[in-house]
Amino acid sequence: MQARNSLRSIKKAPGSQVVRRRGRTYVINKLNPRFKSRQG
Repeated sequence: MQARNSLRSIKKAPGSQVVRRRGRTYVINKLNPRFKSRQG
């Protein structure tokens, strides 16, 4: 899981999806799970 100030750079990675759950923003990536992250 990567900690980033901005999710914008992570969401450009191929296969990544931005998901909002319970007031938090998550990036999930099934192709490359290294790009998982959370914000908020």
